[in-house]
Amino acid sequence: MVSRSSRRRAVLIGMMLSAVIGGSVQPAVAAPVRDAGDQATTFRKSPVWSTEQEIARALSTSLSDPQWREQVRTAALGTGDVDLQALTGGTTAAPDGRNLHASVSAANRRIAGLKGLPASTGSLLRVRLGAPSMRSRLNADVTPWIAVAAPDDHAENITAYDSRGHAHTVGTARVPDRPLYILDIDVTKAHRAGLKVLQKAFADKGLTSLPSKSANSAQAASAAGWWATKVTAVEVNDDQEPWFKGAAEMFSLVTGFGQDGTARVDSVDMPYLDYDGTVYYPNQILVNWSNYKYNLADVVMMEDDDGTNYRALAQAITTALLTVTDQGTYIPLVNAVLSAIPDSWFTDDPDYVESWYTLAQNSTGRLNGASGNGWMTVEPYFVQEF
Repeated sequence: MVSRSSRRRAVLIGMMLSAVIGGSVQPAVAAPVRDAGDQATTFRKSPVWSTEQEIARALSTSLSDPQWREQVRTAALGTGDVDLQALTGGTTAAPDGRNLHASVSAANRRIAGLKGLPASTGSLLRVRLGAPSMRSRLNADVTPWIAVAAPDDHAENITAYDSRGHAHTVGTARVPDRPLYILDIDVTKAHRAGLKVLQKAFADKGLTSLPSKSANSAQAASAAGWWATKVTAVEVNDDQEPWFKGAAEMFSLVTGFGQDGTARVDSVDMPYLDYDGTVYYPNQILVNWSNYKYNLADVVMMEDDDGTNYRALAQAITTALLTVTDQGTYIPLVNAVLSAIPDSWFTDDPDYVESWYTLAQNSTGRLNGASGNGWMTVEPYFVQEF
C-alpha cells in the first residue's frame, strides 16, 4: 500500500510538471486479542491522544461499579455517541461517574486548546460502542473495555483498558468479538468549530476578501445572480477511516485568486461524505465564481481527525498562500497548500484525501482526482437572486 506521504509527493510532482508544461490533470471473524500488560502502543503520541488515553483508563476502572456501568450501557445503546462530560455531570449519575466529572471537564478544556479551538466549543470527549455488531453482546453482565482510536488509521492494533486499568492489545483487521467502547472526540462539533477558525484566519489575512465592485467583475456583469460550480455526485475510494474511528468528517479547501489579485481560500464543509466506496449526490455549491479573478480554481479535500489543530492548519496555509502573487495569469495553488502542511498531518491529523486543480467555471461531467483516490461530477450552475 502506498503511504499518504508518498502519494502526496507523487501528486506534487505531477502538479509541478503540469504547471511547467501548461497541462492539466483529470485525472465476521473475531479479531485476535492478547494481553499487553502496561506497555503503551508504539503509535505517535500526540498530546490529544495522550489526554484521551488518561481518560480512557480512568473510565475503564470506573466501570467496575455495576450502577455506573449500567448507566453508560443504557446511554450507549440509546443515543450512540454519548457526551462524557454531560453523562458524568448529570444529577442522576452514580458516584463513580460523578468522580470522573472534574477530570473529564479539564481534559475537554485541554483538548480544545490543543486543537486550536475556542473555549466556547464546549464538551468534546464522547464514548460510543465500537461497532454496531457489538450491540447484541453488550449485556448487563459484561464489563466492556475502553479503547482510544489509534492516531494511525492503518494501525494493526489499538490499546484497550479493562476494569482494573490493565492494557490489552486489540487487533483492528476485524471487529473484535468482545464488546468495547471507543473514547474519542466529537469530530462533528470540533469540525464545525474548526471551520470557523479557518474562515476567520483566512479573512483576517485577507484571503477571503469580498469581490471587487469594478465594472469588469463577474458579479457586476450579472447583477441578477452569480455563476457557481455544483457537485452533483462524489465518491472517495479511501476516506482513511477504519472501523474504530467511525464515520469521516470531510471538508474541501477551494483556492484561487480573488478579485483583488491576492490568493483566496474558502473552506467547504462536506458533512454527508461519511464512508468510502459510496457515491453521494449532494448537489452542493463548491465554487462561487464571483469571488475569483480567473475562471480557474483548485480543490483540496481533507478528512478531519481527533488531533487536527485548526489554528496551526490555518497558519500553515495562510503563510504559504501569502507568498504567492498574481502574475497576470492563473497559477495552480494546490501544490502550495499541500507543501505547507507537515508530513505528519498526512498520517492522521488531518488526512489528505484528494485534490483537483484547474477546475474551470465551465467544467462539466466527471473529474478524476489527481491522486486517483476519488472523483466527482460537476456542472455550471447559475444562482438566481430574488
